[in-house]
Amino acid sequence: MIRIRDHKDRAAFAELFGHFAPRIKGFLMKSGADASLAEECAQDVMATCWHKAGMFDASRASVATWIFTIARNRRIDILRRQRRPEPDDLPWGPEAEPDQEDVVALQQDTELLGKALADLPEAQKELIKLAYFGELTHSEIASETGLPLGTIKSRLRLALERLRHAMT
Repeated sequence: MIRIRDHKDRAAFAELFGHFAPRIKGFLMKSGADASLAEECAQDVMATCWHKAGMFDASRASVATWIFTIARNRRIDILRRQRRPEPDDLPWGPEAEPDQEDVVALQQDTELLGKALADLPEAQKELIKLAYFGELTHSEIASETGLPLGTIKSRLRLALERLRHAMT
């Protein structure tokens, strides 16, 4: 690695590649990547080693540790991409205008919900605000209000039941 870092030694890189690329591929396959993705990622890791060889510091890590850290980070990047697929069809241009019937129905539902919320007991109304408008979890509400978790869950269940009844 030192010869690659200091002299851009291609023969040293070929030796390093021959040693680590199969091991990186195996590491990635054991962590769930298919063979072609592991192969592609291993090549990317080794290319990164070539391009960033100047960043290698033998006093901080061994060559293997440095290379497998790069591989581990690439694996994390791959997992993140797999969990967040790119949308296939992005809409372009303005959205179509909603039907007037839908707009009126939404306005009526909004007014009805506002009245139903106003009619809730204050304790239930506050918990609804924290849970749905403040986007807090039940546990976060419990720590913020000092109420027991069971009380919060019961009040929210009762409040939602009242709202559901008022909306029908």
